[in-house]
Amino acid sequence: MARYEYMYTSFLCVFLLCCCYCPIMVMSQLSQNQTSTMANLSKLLGTSAPWNSGNHSNPCSWNGVTCDSTKSHVIMISLSGNSLSSSGFLPVLCQLETLQHLDVSNNSLTSIPAEFITECGRIKYLKLLNFSRNFLSGSLPTFLGFDALEYLDMSFNVLGSSIDIQLDEMIRLKSLNLTHNNFNGTLPTKLGKSMVLEQLVLSNNQFQGEIPEELFSYENLTLIDLGGNTLSGAIPTHIVQLSKLQTLILSSNNLSGPIPISILNITTLVRFAANLNRFSGSLPSDISNNLISLDLSGNSLSGPIPKNILSSPKMEVVDLSNNTLSGTLLLTSISPSMIRLRLGNNLLKGDIPSDAFAKAQNLTYLELESNALTGAIPAILGSCLNLALLDLSQNHLSGTLPPELGNLSNLQVLKLQMNKFYGTITTPFQIGQLQKLLTLNLSQNSLTGSIPSQISSLSNLKFLNLQMNNLSGSIPPSIGISTSLLDLQLGGNQLSGAIPSMPMSLQVAVNLSNNNFSGSIPSSLSSLDNLEILDLSYNKFSGGVPDDLAGMKSLTELLLTNNNQLSGVLPKFTHFVQVEYNGTSLVLPPASDNPTPSYYPGSRKKGSSVVVAILVAIAAAVFLVGLVTLLLVLVSRHYSKVNDENIHSGEDHRLPQVVQSHLLTLNGLHRSNIDFSKAMEAVAETSNVTLKTRFSTYYKAIMPSGSIYFVKKMNSTERALPASSHVRIGKEMEALAKLNNSNVMTPLAYVLSSDAAYTLYEFVSNGSLFDVLHHGSMGNSLDWASRYSIAVGVAQGLSFLHGITSSPLLLLDLSSKSIMLKSLKEPLVGDIEHYKVIDPSKSTGNFSALAGSVGYVPPEYAYTMTVTVAGNVYSFGVILLELLTGKPAVTEGTELVKWVLHNSMNKDYILDSNVSKTSQAVRNQMLAILQIALVCVSTSPETRPKMKSVLRMLLNAR
Repeated sequence: MARYEYMYTSFLCVFLLCCCYCPIMVMSQLSQNQTSTMANLSKLLGTSAPWNSGNHSNPCSWNGVTCDSTKSHVIMISLSGNSLSSSGFLPVLCQLETLQHLDVSNNSLTSIPAEFITECGRIKYLKLLNFSRNFLSGSLPTFLGFDALEYLDMSFNVLGSSIDIQLDEMIRLKSLNLTHNNFNGTLPTKLGKSMVLEQLVLSNNQFQGEIPEELFSYENLTLIDLGGNTLSGAIPTHIVQLSKLQTLILSSNNLSGPIPISILNITTLVRFAANLNRFSGSLPSDISNNLISLDLSGNSLSGPIPKNILSSPKMEVVDLSNNTLSGTLLLTSISPSMIRLRLGNNLLKGDIPSDAFAKAQNLTYLELESNALTGAIPAILGSCLNLALLDLSQNHLSGTLPPELGNLSNLQVLKLQMNKFYGTITTPFQIGQLQKLLTLNLSQNSLTGSIPSQISSLSNLKFLNLQMNNLSGSIPPSIGISTSLLDLQLGGNQLSGAIPSMPMSLQVAVNLSNNNFSGSIPSSLSSLDNLEILDLSYNKFSGGVPDDLAGMKSLTELLLTNNNQLSGVLPKFTHFVQVEYNGTSLVLPPASDNPTPSYYPGSRKKGSSVVVAILVAIAAAVFLVGLVTLLLVLVSRHYSKVNDENIHSGEDHRLPQVVQSHLLTLNGLHRSNIDFSKAMEAVAETSNVTLKTRFSTYYKAIMPSGSIYFVKKMNSTERALPASSHVRIGKEMEALAKLNNSNVMTPLAYVLSSDAAYTLYEFVSNGSLFDVLHHGSMGNSLDWASRYSIAVGVAQGLSFLHGITSSPLLLLDLSSKSIMLKSLKEPLVGDIEHYKVIDPSKSTGNFSALAGSVGYVPPEYAYTMTVTVAGNVYSFGVILLELLTGKPAVTEGTELVKWVLHNSMNKDYILDSNVSKTSQAVRNQMLAILQIALVCVSTSPETRPKMKSVLRMLLNAR
C-alpha cells in the first residue's frame, strides 16, 4: 500500500510540475504583438523578404531574424541585399520594442521616413543601425532619442549638405561611418554629448576647411578616417590628447605644414596615413615603437630619412615615395617585421646600405626606384627570401647582376631598368632560378652577350623588356614555349639572325626595332592573333610584307619604318590597323582596294616626304599604265572564279560548318530579318570585320531585308570553348537573351559551328569606346558631358549584371573595346556571354592572358586565378581613367593606372586638357571622378567598392 501511495504522490508531483511548466512554455513564444508585427512586415516585403514565412509559423526560424535565447523576443533583423526600394516597411520595424540590431544595407532605399526616426528613437535597446550601400539622398536625419544606439552606418549613399547637431543627442554613440557620401561644409564636431565616440569615418565626402580641435575632445577615439575630402591647413598639435588613438587616416586632402611630432608621440598609434597631401618639411626623427603602418607618400617632404625610422620593431609598411627626400640612406637596420618598403621617386643618393637588410627576412616588396642611388646591388638582398617585388629602376646603380638574386625563389617582379649594369644576364646571375617571375625589366642598361635561353623556362613570365642594351646574337628558338608571355620588348640592341616562332600568348607588343635583323619578314608572325603592336622598324628586312600579316585579328599598329630593302605592295589592312612604312620602297595597294587608308609614310617618325612623293607618283604612273591590262585580267579571273569558287575557295571564304542555330529574341521584326545563311556568309569575308576584342571578332552582316546586324565570333582556342558543350551554351544564351537593361548588349540569336560560337546583335554604327576615344576622329569631340554619360551608363550596366540575384554575371574582359556606343552618350556593355560560355579552367594557356586585356587586369588575378566582382570594378576604374585622361590603358610604356599614380601630384597634367579646360565646373567634376577611379583601382580588392556604390558615387559627383 505504501508503495502505491508513493507512486501516487510522485505522479501528483509530476502533474503539478507540468502544470506549472506549461505557462512557462507559453511565455517562451513571441508575444502576440511581435508575431503580428512580423506577419505584417512579411506581407509588406512580399517576395523581397529573405525568408519564406509560409513554411515557418515561428518568425524566430526565419532567415535574417534572430531572437533571444528564450525565443520570446526578436532582437536582430537583417534585410541586407534584397533589392528593397520602398521604405514603407521601415516604421513597422519600430513596433519591435526589443529590437537591438537592424541591418538594411545593400538595397535601393532612397529615403528614411520621418516616422521611422520618431518611433525607432523610442526603442530602449536599439544598438545598431546599418543603412549603408543604398541610395539615400537629402540631409542626414536628426536622431532624437536612440539612447542605446552605439553603431550608426550610413556609408555609401548620396546624402549631402552639412552636419550640425543631427547626431548630438545620441548619448552612447561609439561608431559613426558616413564614408562615400556628398556631405560638405566643415567637419562635424557634435557627435554625442556624452563624448564616448570611438570610431569616426568621414572619408570620401566634400568636407572642407581645417580639422577642428573640438574633435580631440572625444578622447575615446581609436579610429579617425578623414581621407578623400578637401581639408586644408595643418594638423592641430592638440591631437596628442587622443591617447587611445590607433588609426589616423588623412589621405587625399589639401593638408599642409609639417608632420607634427605630437602625432608620433601617441603611443597607441599603429597606423598613420597622410599620403597625397601637401605636407612639407622634414620627417620627425622619433617614431612610436608601436607603429605598424606609415604612409606619407605623395607629399613635399624633404631632408634626409632619419636613421631609426625604419627600425621600429613592429613596423610592417613604410611608404615615403613621391616626395623630395634627399641625402644618403643612412639606415642602421630595417625592422624584422617589415613587409613593404617604398622610397621611390625621391632624391636619395649614395649606396644601398647592405647591413640594413640583414634581418629583413619578411620583406616582400622593396621599391627604391627613381632616385640617384649608386654602387652595386647588395648581395645581402639575396637573403630576403620572401621578396616578391624588387624595383631599383631609374637610378645610377652599376656592376654586374649579383648571383645572390637567384636565391629569390618567390620573386615575381624584377625591375632594374635605366641603370648602368653591365656584363651578361646569366653570368654569374642565373635567371632561370626565378620560376615565379612575372615581370622582368632590364632595359636601358649596358648589358652584353646573348639573350639567355633560360628565360624561356620561366613559365609564368608575362612582361619581358630587354630593350636598349648591347645584346647580340639571335633570339633563342625556345622563346616559343613561353606560353605566358604577353609583351616582348627587344628593341635597341644588336640582335640578328632568324626570327623564331613567337609565343601565341603575346598580346601587347613585339618590339624588334633598331636591331640588325635581315632577310624576309617571317609569315609565322601572322599567327599572333592576340597581338596589338608589331614593331619591326629600323632593321634590314628585305622583300615584301607577307600578306598573312593583314589577317592578324588584334593588330592595331605595324611599324616597318627604315627598312630600306623592303619593297612591293603593302597588304590590304583593315581600317583599324595603322601601318608606318617611311624609309622603305613599299607602295600602297590600289586605291579601290583601300577605301579607308590607314597607312602613314612618315606621320610620326623621321623620313623624307620628297622620296615618298616620288614613290607615290611612280606608283600612280605604273597603275595608270597597267590599268587596261588589269581590267582584262580581272574580267578573265571573274569567269574563272565563278566556275571554280566551290572548288578552290580560300580559307577566308570557307563557310563555317553549322551545328546548331537558334533565334532568341521575341521581337517579330528581328525574327523576320535575321537570316542565318547571310550571317555565316558575312563571317567568311574578312572585309566585313568591324571590331576586334580580346575574345571576339565582330562582323557586319547585311540581311536580305537590308537590316544590318553584328555577328560576333567567339574563338574556341585552347579548348576554352569546348565543342562538346553545345547544349550548355544554348541554355546560357537563352538565359542571357532574357536580360533587359538599356546599357547591356543582349543576344538576339546564336549559331554554333564545329569550332566556334557566333552571336547576333543589333548593329551599332559608332563602334567601341576604344575606337571613338583613341583612334576615331570623334575622340577630340567627345566632350565631358558625353564622357560622363558613358561612365554612368557603363556603371549602370555593370551594376545590373553584378546584381543578378541567381549569381553575379561577371566580365572576363572588361575594357573600352568591349563597350559599344549606340550614340556618343549611350554605352552598351558587351561580351557578357564570355563568363558563361568560355571556361578559363579548360584553357591550356595562362589564366591572366585569358581573363582580360593588358592594362585592365587587376593585380590579384595573377595570384587568385579567379574572376571576381572586385576585379571587374578594377577594370571599370581603368575605363574611368581612360575617359578622364584620354589615354589608352597602356600609355607611355606603362599601364595607365601606374602612370596616373606616378603623376598623382599634378592632377591637371593627368586630366585630358582638351576637356578639363572647358570650364572650372567641368574640371571640378573630373577631379571628383578621378577620386572614384582611384578607389576602384586600389591594389587591395577588399577596399574597392561594389559597382552599385560606384554608380552612386558617380551620380553623386554630378
